[in-house]
Amino acid sequence: MRPEERLAVIQRAVIREMGRLGQEFTVDGPLVRGPGTTAVAFRDHDEHGTGGGHVDLGYVLRLGQGDAPVIWDCAAGVGGTEVERLDSAVRMWADTTASAVVGLITGSGDHYDAPEFPGWHVVQGPAAVFGADTDPLFDWVTERDLGPVLAAAVLPKLTERQVNGVKLFLGGKAGDDVAEVRVNGTVCEPASAALRALDWPRGERLCWARLFLLLVAEHPQPEHPQPAHPLHRHPRPEAPGQAELPPYRRWLNRWRRSRR
Repeated sequence: MRPEERLAVIQRAVIREMGRLGQEFTVDGPLVRGPGTTAVAFRDHDEHGTGGGHVDLGYVLRLGQGDAPVIWDCAAGVGGTEVERLDSAVRMWADTTASAVVGLITGSGDHYDAPEFPGWHVVQGPAAVFGADTDPLFDWVTERDLGPVLAAAVLPKLTERQVNGVKLFLGGKAGDDVAEVRVNGTVCEPASAALRALDWPRGERLCWARLFLLLVAEHPQPEHPQPAHPLHRHPRPEAPGQAELPPYRRWLNRWRRSRR
C-alpha cells in the first residue's frame, strides 16, 4: 500500500473512532482537525512498504503553537489485510490514548491525585484487554490504579512539559510474558521491570492489556514567560472564578477559552 493510501485509511479510521468518542474530526491535508485547536497528526511507520499494522499518532492540543503539548503514541493492530491491521491499531489507540486525552479535555474519565506523584494530576484512560480468556487480566487491571504503583520509576523520566504521556503494555501467558512502560514514547526500563514484577494473572493462553496515563503539571511553566525584571514581579490577575480551580484545571481553562 502506498504511503498516501495508508494515510487515507488511517485518517478515515481516526475520524470514525473519534466520532465514537463524541469528537468531530475532518481531514485537513496530512492532519485530521478536531474541535477548537485540536488535531491528530501522523508519522508513517511503514517507510519501506512492508504492510505493517503500526501507526504513530500525535494528539495535538493547540495546533499552531510550537510549544503546545502533543501526546504521541504508537499502536499495533491485527487482521488479515493491511487495512484491517491499520483499523485495529487506530481503534486500540482510540480506546486507550485518545480516550485519556478526551477525558483530560472534557473533564470526564478517571481523574485522581496521588501523593506518589507530587505536583502532578493523573488522568487514566480505559484499559483495552485483548486475546483469549481476558476476564482475569481485565479485572486485575481495572481494579487498581497502576500509576502510583510505578511512580518511583516513572517520576525521574517526566519532563517539564505541561502534559506527559505514560503507556503501559503487559500480558502474554505463563512463562512467556511481557511488560513495557513508555514515558513520552521512550521505554522506561525501571518502570517496565516494576510492572513485570507485579502479580497480574498469567494464564495458559495469550492475553494482553494496554492503558494510557496522562500526568498533568499542577503548576505548569508559563506559556509566555516574562523576563526577570522588577517590572514583571506582579502576578497576573486570575480570570473571574479561576482562583477556585485546581492549578491543572486553570491551565485547561485557559486552553478552552483560547479555542473559542
